[in-house]
Amino acid sequence: MAVSPIPKGFHSVTPYLVVPGVLKLIEFLKQAFGAVVTEAPMTRPDGAVMHAEVKIGDSILMMGEPMGAWKAMPCMLYLYVPDVDAVYKQALLAGGKSLQEPADQFYGDRNGGVQDPAGNFWWIGTHKEDVPPQEMAKRAEAAMKQRS
Repeated sequence: MAVSPIPKGFHSVTPYLVVPGVLKLIEFLKQAFGAVVTEAPMTRPDGAVMHAEVKIGDSILMMGEPMGAWKAMPCMLYLYVPDVDAVYKQALLAGGKSLQEPADQFYGDRNGGVQDPAGNFWWIGTHKEDVPPQEMAKRAEAAMKQRS
């Protein structure tokens, strides 16, 4: 039987975080977003985490600690959830730092942001409205004017 080019449970694009403190990050992700460990942390001889995987919703997130040329590299992720307000509060209780309280956005999402203990930014959103392209353009223009 042929092997699938994309492993079962994965999507075409899979984020890979290179951060110090992977074990602490995993605990945050479990508490904040209900992450489930799908591949237990594998350690290097120095005790640092070489590789681990968690699943949040329907998506796999890979991670490992910096080593040699692979330096820590915080990133920004966008997480869709059914109730952004509840998950935002949960993330703060888990140790996240607020970047922005949840608010309705011109593009049809309600979102807010938190920073995790490793320095990554998580934008948490609930899609509330499908906005047609012409309306999106009007709203974007109005939003940019308001920010100026």
